[in-house]
Amino acid sequence: MSSARPAPRRALTVLLLLALALLAATVPAATSAAEPGPATPVHDADHWRERVAAARSYALARRGVVTFAVLDGRRLHGYGLDRRAQSQSVAKAMLMVAYLSRPDVAFRDLRESERQLLAPMVRRSDNPTAWRVFGIVGQRGLRRVGDRAGMRRLRTDPIWWATGITAADQARFFMQIDALLPPRHRAYGMRLLETIVPSQRWGIGRVSLPAGWRLYFKGGWGTGTGAFDHQIALLTRGEQRISVAILTTGQGSHAYGNETLRAVAARLLRRL
Repeated sequence: MSSARPAPRRALTVLLLLALALLAATVPAATSAAEPGPATPVHDADHWRERVAAARSYALARRGVVTFAVLDGRRLHGYGLDRRAQSQSVAKAMLMVAYLSRPDVAFRDLRESERQLLAPMVRRSDNPTAWRVFGIVGQRGLRRVGDRAGMRRLRTDPIWWATGITAADQARFFMQIDALLPPRHRAYGMRLLETIVPSQRWGIGRVSLPAGWRLYFKGGWGTGTGAFDHQIALLTRGEQRISVAILTTGQGSHAYGNETLRAVAARLLRRL
């Protein structure tokens, strides 16, 4: 008499397995995680899941290694978020914040000699001025900026452009870069990041943005060989804020790396 009863149990088991399979299929390959902070997300999770998936598919088809992060309000999305790469010239944004935050600088007007250090270093990515600023702030200054920004995997180096960074940490940094600048120098520092010289406005600088959005960014590249091509950016419109970090290595050529930066950014920022 008991032999006729297991059928419903088997049916229930089949339904449970189907439900688990469907649940697994909906888990995205890219990463999304909550971040502390007061900002309100610009878009919902579905929006970012679709765009991050498109950017990831594109990145995986490119040469070398491409990692990226986008921080929207309290959600961090991306691919290869914690993989380190040499910073190259994107470290110059950290150098600027470290210098302007020094106690002997933060509460007074800048001297002309200081402006002649900072403006070329940021706006046209001048290396000699970066070495001079690094000689003043040192690795300790960069680590202090990293601590204030909540970076988790920053690795400083006696050579500033060999600083180890991740996409996640740089997105965290740029999301709050204006708040990390001392109030007296905030407008000046942000103006430098907004007025990168035209010859270096590639990658995300070539992405068309809807009216009202402002772009602040810094790029870094490895002597134009495609060994490294990075960009870190903050986009704002009113109270809305989005930070993006794209790190590439082994692109083969600078032009190829620039196109990778532009295409990843375009996929992440589509229908902004």
